[in-house]
This record gives sequence, structure tokens and C-alpha cells, in this order.
Amino acid sequence: MIKYSVIACLLVILLGTETQISNGANILGIFGTHSPSHVIVHMAVMKTLADRGHNITVVTQMKPKLAAHENITVIVAPPTPERQKFIKEYMAETSNDKTSIWKTFAKAVVQAGEQFEGQMEFMVHPSFKELYEIPQTKFDLVFLGSMANDFQLGIAAKLNCPVIITWVGVPLPFMDSVVGNVNDPSYVPSLNVVLDEGQNTMNFKQRFGNFFKHSFLSTIYYLLNWKMNQMYIRAFANESSTEFPTYYEMKRRISLLFYNYHSPSEGPIRPTVPASIEIGGIQVKEQPDPLPKELKEFLDNADDGAIFFSLGTNVNTNTFRPDVVDILYKVLSKLPQRVVWKWEDPKNKPGNASNIYFNNWLPQDDILAHPKTKLFITHAGKGGVAEAQYHGVPMLAIPIFGDQQGNAEIMTKSGFGRWLDIVTLTAEELEESIHEVLENPSYRETIGKFSNLYRDRPLTARQSVVYWTEYVLRHRGAFHLQSPLIHMDFVSRNNLDVHVVVLIVSLVLFYIFIVIFKILFRKIINVVHGHSYQSKAPRNKLKDN
Repeated sequence: MIKYSVIACLLVILLGTETQISNGANILGIFGTHSPSHVIVHMAVMKTLADRGHNITVVTQMKPKLAAHENITVIVAPPTPERQKFIKEYMAETSNDKTSIWKTFAKAVVQAGEQFEGQMEFMVHPSFKELYEIPQTKFDLVFLGSMANDFQLGIAAKLNCPVIITWVGVPLPFMDSVVGNVNDPSYVPSLNVVLDEGQNTMNFKQRFGNFFKHSFLSTIYYLLNWKMNQMYIRAFANESSTEFPTYYEMKRRISLLFYNYHSPSEGPIRPTVPASIEIGGIQVKEQPDPLPKELKEFLDNADDGAIFFSLGTNVNTNTFRPDVVDILYKVLSKLPQRVVWKWEDPKNKPGNASNIYFNNWLPQDDILAHPKTKLFITHAGKGGVAEAQYHGVPMLAIPIFGDQQGNAEIMTKSGFGRWLDIVTLTAEELEESIHEVLENPSYRETIGKFSNLYRDRPLTARQSVVYWTEYVLRHRGAFHLQSPLIHMDFVSRNNLDVHVVVLIVSLVLFYIFIVIFKILFRKIINVVHGHSYQSKAPRNKLKDN
């Protein structure tokens, strides 16, 4: 009897324990970005789902820096040599240019054609095209990493499955429009609009600038949407079925937007719809992996602490101006702290200082999690900043391009560190800034408070990814979560037809009012004149007498 009681208890415990799902879904991840840091974020989403038991197929332009996983199949569709050369030259030029979001946008607009063609080449690469033209697997869901590639939504149409969009940063107007988030420029700061610490609302100057930035980005979005429609028609011109959806119909079939952002801690608080899911810090491991032996010993023995120096995966430090490299090495090599420096060519290092560890690929999240890491010198990319915030490591930012200057300014005004301009960088200001951030405890205290807030969520980023992905799978697209806004055209969503009717009615009523007023006015004048004439007539008769 006791034996059966024990078995029954074990069965109850096993049934009550959360286990991986037995029948995993087949999920396709399409990540055509040429940025390795973006792939890291996307792959973190895929690994989370693979750990859950889903069968993942990923198509990228590069092999992800991820350990082999039994549930993940990676298909690499690399860019052509000409495309690789263009990207390398573009990044080298950008790395030595003065930081400016407007210059970045200007370059992006000028080079937009190259970006679009690169995405088209990726999509029709034989290794990729075979996957959706002659599918051997029935996919249940598609993840599309957004990167000026919305026309690739047609792949989900061919596979007849719902789509989740993944975005690596804050919800810009481009991304808000995907699910119908409200992006009101009166209180939602745009790119590089930075609030001071403790400032809850933008002042007039900030709102004025924010209005024009928002308008510019919105205009770019409408132009981009038009171009994506043209690319969609071009990519799927051979689809003879009259039932094959249009580009705009596919935009309305997007189930969710995952974006690498956490509004309660990063701010601002903004109105978002249920289909807009925050997964800020998805790439941060909840438990860091063991470091390579040599690197672990280097950091473990850093009695004065360690500095981690990395300018991300898009920037090749070998392409920096020699004087910039000389300044960086001169300052870092004489510090008492040990320095872990991401350097692309270990055979051609700027020097051999005993306190510097050079390598071309470093486990950034695991290094930032190490207790001896006291400072992160970064380009202020969104991913790296999030990891440092999570682990409570103060930063010194050297932004290069894109949104990095805005991230650096937010970081500085939030009290998490400081930032420097790489074009005007001097050894004196670099050394002074390093000592300031290392020796002033306010930076570590401030970012430590933020770290606590960043971690305090009802669901972790990974739990959110699992729950909402499986929600979409359970409800076959979960289209009931969609905002009505995405089903409305430009006229309807801006109430232009209502405004026109109100204006016409107002004008008609105003015209009627004017007409009535004129009629009444004339009658009143006539009455007044008549009364005046009648009053004068008796007086005139008296005079005649």
C-alpha cells in the first residue's frame, strides 16, 4: 500500500511540474541584417524558443556566434563579395566620421538602394529560396527581423503562417506603425531627444525639435512603405494566384512586435497596444556562462578591477585613424586596472602592455557579469548599453554612428557614465573621464538602482518571448490582439474625412448665419430708419405751421 502511495505522489509531482512542451512548433527565423550585434539579439529569441522545445530554422547572412543547439538549424545565405566590400567600406568611412544622427540618416537615404538590393539578394539566395519555394517543412510561424526588409513578409504568405516582427531597439515611428502604437511627439521623445535626470516632460524647445524629428521619421516611413510595396511586387511577381495577398494585406497580418526595450526603467512611459511586447535585455543571460580559461584568470587576478573596451561588432578598430588608436593605447596601457580590449587583428596589436588582453571575439555579456569589471568603454549600441545596465556597470561611451550618440547622451544624463567624441578625442580628456567614472561612486550607485528596476518585471524577457509566441501559436495568429488602427487607411486613421465634413458643415452653418444676420440687420436698419422718418415727420409739420 505504501509503495502505491509513493508512486501516486510521484505522479502528482511530475504532472504538476512545468516541462518542455512535447510537440514543438516549426518556426522560421529570417534575419537578413548585416549587423552581427542585431543577429545576437535575434538569436537570443530563437535560442529561448529552442530551449522550450520548438524546432527552429534560422536564415542569416552570417554564422551566428552561438553554440550548436539540437533544436536550431542555421542556413547561411552570405552577401556577394561585392556587397561585403561595400559594407566594409561603408563602416570604415562611418567609423572615422563625426557622430551625427542626421548624417547617418542622410547616408542611409543615399545608400537605401544598396540596402534594398542587399535584402533582395539575401532573399533569392539559392540556400534560402529553396526553403520557401520548395518547402520540405510545414512551418507554423515566421519571425522577421526588421531591417528595411518588410517586403520579405511575402515569404510568410507563401508558407501560409503568421508573422512576429523582432526589432532590436526602441519603438520608432517605423515600428509603432507595425502594430498601431501611439507615438505622440508631444510627450514621446524621438531619436536623440534626451531628458535631464528627473525631468518627466519635454520643455518647449525639446517638443519643438521632437515634432520635426517625428515628422521627418514619419515621412521617411511613408516613403519606405511605398518602396517596400514596389519590392514586394517585384519579388512575388510570379505569383499567379489571385488570392495571394498584397503587401499591405500582409502588413495587416502581423501578429506581434517584439522590441528590445523596457519602458518602466528606460522610459518614457508610452501608450502601447497589446500586440507590442517588450523583451528588453533578451540577449542578457540570467546566469553567465563560464569564461575561457585564459580570460577568466586574467579577470580573476585583476586586483585593481578591470575595464572592458569594445566598440561593438560593426566597427573594425583596425580602420580607426592611427592617432585615435595611439591615444586609446597610450591611456589604457598605463592604468592600474586590467583592460580587456576587443581588437579585430590580434597579430597586429597596437602594443603589448601586460595589463591589456586583446581578442577579436569576446563574450561581452559574461565579461560584464564578472565582479571585477568596473567600467565598460562602449560605442553605446543598444545591446551593449542594456547589458551594462543589467549588470550595473558604469560606462564611458565613444559613439560612432546611428542612434549611438542619443544613447550616450541618455546614459550621461541618467548618471550612468560619460561620453566623448571620437573625432575630437584627446588623451587628457579620455584619462580624466576614465578616472572620474571609476573613482566617483555615484555612477555605480545610480546604475545599480537602475539595474534593480530593469530586472524587476512580472515576466523575464525570456518568459515573455515563450508565453507570447506560444499564445500566437495557440490562437493561430492571435489577430484579436490587433489594434483597429492598422486596418485603417491614412484618411481614416487621421480622421481627415471627419475633419473635412466638420469643416464643410461649419462653413455652411457660418454662411447661413451670415445670411440670416444680413437679413436681420437689414430689417433692423429698415425699422430704425422707418421709426426715425416717422418721428421727424410730425416735427416737420409743426415747423410748416
